[in-house]
Amino acid sequence: MATTLSLFWNLSSASKKERISATVKLVNSLEKFQGQHTPKPEVSPGSEDDEENVGLTDGLDILNAHDVAYSIRRLVRGLASPRESSRLGFSVALTELLSRLDTVTSAQIISMIVDGSKIQGSMTGQEERDVLFARLFGLATVIHSGLLVRQTPLSTSPSSATNPSSLESYKELVNHLLDLAEKKSWLRECAWWTIGQAIDAVIKSSLSWKEEALASSLEVVYEREKDIWTPEMVAITLKLQPVMPKHDWKSTLAPTFKDSAILTPANFSSLGRILKETPGDDEWQQSNTGTWKAQLHYVWNIIFDSFLPESEPGRRRNALFQEFFRVVVDETLFGASSSPERKFWGFLVFKKALRRVDGTDLPMLFTKNFMRSWINHLSHKDRHLHKISLDVVKDIQDFVQQNPELGYTLILQLTGIHGSQQFDKLTKTKTVESILSRMDSDGIMKYIQSLLEQMDESNNITSSRPSVRNGAIPKREDWIQVILNWFAVQGLYLVKRKSTKGLLAALHVTPPSIVSENFRRICRGKLLGCLADLTPSTVSQKGDKVPKDGTVDDESWISKVFTVINHLDKDSKHVTPLSEPSQEEQVLLQQAHKTIDHLRQVDGEMREAAQGVELLLSASLLHRRCATLDDDEPDAGILETCIAAAATMFSTDKSENRRKSHTLPQPDSDSPKPIDMLVDVLIGFLEKSTSYLRAMANKIFLCIASAATETTIDLIVAQLERRNPADLIADEEDETESTTSEDDDEDIESSDEDNESDMDDSSEAALELRMKIEDALKANGAEATIGDTDEESEEEMVDDEQMMAIDEHLAEVFRSRSGDSKQNVNAQREATHFKNRVLDLVDIFTKKMPQSPHNLRLVLPLIELATKSGNDERQLSDKARGILNNRLAKLKDPLQEVDQEYAETILDELHIRARKAHSSDALATLSHCSLFICRVLTNAGCEKSVLRLYRESIADFMTRKASSLNITFFKDFITRYPALGWLLRDDVLDTSPKAINAYRKCQAFQLLNTILTLSTFAGDSQDVLSFILKLNTSVLHFIDSACDDEVSLSAAQIKDLFKLVMLGIRQASKVDSSNQNTWDSGAWRTLHGRLVASKRFGSSIAIHKLCSRVRSALQAQHGRQHKLIASKRKAEEVEAESVPSDTKRKKKKNAPTSQS
Repeated sequence: MATTLSLFWNLSSASKKERISATVKLVNSLEKFQGQHTPKPEVSPGSEDDEENVGLTDGLDILNAHDVAYSIRRLVRGLASPRESSRLGFSVALTELLSRLDTVTSAQIISMIVDGSKIQGSMTGQEERDVLFARLFGLATVIHSGLLVRQTPLSTSPSSATNPSSLESYKELVNHLLDLAEKKSWLRECAWWTIGQAIDAVIKSSLSWKEEALASSLEVVYEREKDIWTPEMVAITLKLQPVMPKHDWKSTLAPTFKDSAILTPANFSSLGRILKETPGDDEWQQSNTGTWKAQLHYVWNIIFDSFLPESEPGRRRNALFQEFFRVVVDETLFGASSSPERKFWGFLVFKKALRRVDGTDLPMLFTKNFMRSWINHLSHKDRHLHKISLDVVKDIQDFVQQNPELGYTLILQLTGIHGSQQFDKLTKTKTVESILSRMDSDGIMKYIQSLLEQMDESNNITSSRPSVRNGAIPKREDWIQVILNWFAVQGLYLVKRKSTKGLLAALHVTPPSIVSENFRRICRGKLLGCLADLTPSTVSQKGDKVPKDGTVDDESWISKVFTVINHLDKDSKHVTPLSEPSQEEQVLLQQAHKTIDHLRQVDGEMREAAQGVELLLSASLLHRRCATLDDDEPDAGILETCIAAAATMFSTDKSENRRKSHTLPQPDSDSPKPIDMLVDVLIGFLEKSTSYLRAMANKIFLCIASAATETTIDLIVAQLERRNPADLIADEEDETESTTSEDDDEDIESSDEDNESDMDDSSEAALELRMKIEDALKANGAEATIGDTDEESEEEMVDDEQMMAIDEHLAEVFRSRSGDSKQNVNAQREATHFKNRVLDLVDIFTKKMPQSPHNLRLVLPLIELATKSGNDERQLSDKARGILNNRLAKLKDPLQEVDQEYAETILDELHIRARKAHSSDALATLSHCSLFICRVLTNAGCEKSVLRLYRESIADFMTRKASSLNITFFKDFITRYPALGWLLRDDVLDTSPKAINAYRKCQAFQLLNTILTLSTFAGDSQDVLSFILKLNTSVLHFIDSACDDEVSLSAAQIKDLFKLVMLGIRQASKVDSSNQNTWDSGAWRTLHGRLVASKRFGSSIAIHKLCSRVRSALQAQHGRQHKLIASKRKAEEVEAESVPSDTKRKKKKNAPTSQS
């Protein structure tokens, strides 16, 4: 017993892993005990304890080992334990043990379970609940272990004819389960499900009493529940009908069901009422009872196995299931009178059916009532079934992820007759888009074709632009081209005849009789919008993903659309253009087409720029054509400017130039450069409010950025200058007035007005307001007091009516004034948006041309935006700051052919602004830009200018109290350029005594600490040692003055100064360890005494230890220096002694020769 008792405790563990492990160990141990047990013929009464005495009545001790009998009894008792997961663990262990034992009968175990789960009158509600569950779980173990239908006789039975199962035990088990189902309503479904498990076990077995058992089940079930049909009875009927075909089912199912087979169309209506579980007339009252639960009844699994068996595809009854789903689910669970609880079940049934049906039968699930309920609850978050509706969406998305080929079928259902073309908009979700993103390209092509085939004037085709815009949808050239072609045909042409042989899908459909102008305007807008979405404006970087095969090619979408338009213009048989150009426009268009043909022949370095100009001409032509149809007057000078610029920029042979000279004006010597003319056109595009022109401007500038010059950058930068909103409105008025001016006198008058407009804006506004008020008073019979008045004049009285009229006029005056202020605000907002778009061009240029010297011309204008923009221009300043910090300041490659004087001017301006910066963010941006210019100048060999400006800034930081510079500004420079930082050491040290306070002086020593840490001392060692000696003296005097309370220093500042001294000692020893005059240890000994005696620092032990460490380091260095000097002297003496002996040897060698 000692080996098994400890295993029972883990059977109640909350961990499934521990429960299974304990079950395996317990069953294996008991199996070994049973294998070693020898049955005894008799068992004497009066055993060890009460448990043994109780066990005598169940007969377990006759054939089983003592441990096995004890374990069976304990496992049965443990089923009623409320501790943690005891019921689960004990039932699994009992099931496994009974499946391995061949020494017990089903009657024995059923009797033990029933006896151990009797309800007594003294039990509480919880205890009664535990006992009922114990009986249910115990009877289930008999079924699941196979003991209920086991045919093998007991192996060690005295009588070899003893069978472990019998018809009586089966009937007893079914009766106990039926009693359990009637006792508590919350046990009903579980008890009937267990009865179904018993019937399944009998059906699968080959028992001799099989037919009797099924007949008894049929008799017991229908005798008790014949008048009231429940889902449980439907489940039992579905199990018994296939195995009892000879039974008279028509009489059994009557009068509830009309047909003998329960799953027939004639019975679906009655079946729906039963499965709805609302027998009463008032469903809402029935749904509020406590018996409803969110889980589906188990009968639905049996129904799905009958209609759509997964293991046997040949037995699937799809047509019958479609009718069943329509009647039972759509018309019953999703009916108009159904409660939210029943609709919740309906959604669960749909989710279950979605995983079962085939792709061809998928449309039968999206029925009318289901779609109505789904859309209604999906569209608002406060609906009761919104969450389950979202779960349905997720299941559909997962279904498409696994079956991409069925995505098109699903979309047709969502946007079909029971759904809505605006499904995503109506439900406020992205269901259709998410399905499109999971579909394959063939499915997307089918979807696009189905949309275009509808051809009505509603907004059915608006779904095509989100499919173009959505980056998650796999792009493929064929279906994108179909969309663009369809928009082009419907928006720009009138289809006269159907064309079945052409490549354009828009001509394959019979043209509608009447197409509204609004519909054509929508098509034109969609065409331009799709082109804007398909036009990327980003610079390709290393590591970018290569697009998939078949997505896009080198030719732009604008060019492809333009090719289609040219083809349609020539096809007068099938289409007619909605607008015919005049003769002048035709000449201009012909020149544009010739220019485009010429640009396509350009190759070499100018190929990319030629593509950009070609894109500009094509985009301008398309926009001009759409604007003409939309009653917008296009700018006629854009095409002429582009053609002239292209002719100059990409010159051809002389004969062609001579022919063009008759049609186009040749640029003068003072005329702007071609690239400037093109960029000016792009800036005009940015002023428009259309996404098409903005996208085209960014893409075109990306292509022609390599041809930009100084004047081009200046032209872009000029758009970023700050202007008064009143001036913006005045400029617009001046432009409109300038169109009416015809002679020189009017020009002179306008110039005079411009001169007068330089007056103070506030005085002009006040004078204008005063005049309006006076006019309002005069109009109503009242005079305003202007200047001197006659004292003898009598005061005129104003009656009430005049006062009311005056009030109305005055209110009108002030309303007009507020309208003017709103106009100023709108103008300022438009100017901010325009500058934001211009910054996109700047970002493109810095990304495309990182080595261009023209990047220098962008620094100061961007600094102006980043540091001086107002609160309403926060986005503008952040974008400018991002370009400076992330683009220019992080350029890896040096600039080429830099103007040194201009770079020095920029650096000087940056330092002037840094000394007066109004925020830390602005100073950080100025610091990054300063480092960028320093890099440019150092690459050009202009270190002197850099050092001069930083010396001036250091002096300003130290000596001027209002200086906005901080120590980080200089630390960044020293960290980036340590060699140049070393050259600033004397300036920092010499300026420190002039610091305005002790804090600034401490910051100077922090800079020196950074300089000493990062420097490599590549120069003369004597200069290094002299500087360290100078630093030693300065620090010594500074700390000494703190002891005299001449300056106020904190303990932390004193510690930093001592650390600087220690750093200097280490650096000095690295440079020249033989120098002994660098440091004065006696002065530091004196300083230590002063610190100990100081009132402020006398109690700081840490400071005293640091000073002692400095003195000890100096003494150790002096010791090493003395040893080194002594060793040098000894070497010199040895060398001096060796010189005479060498000379004597030379004499001896030379002596014989001299004698001879």
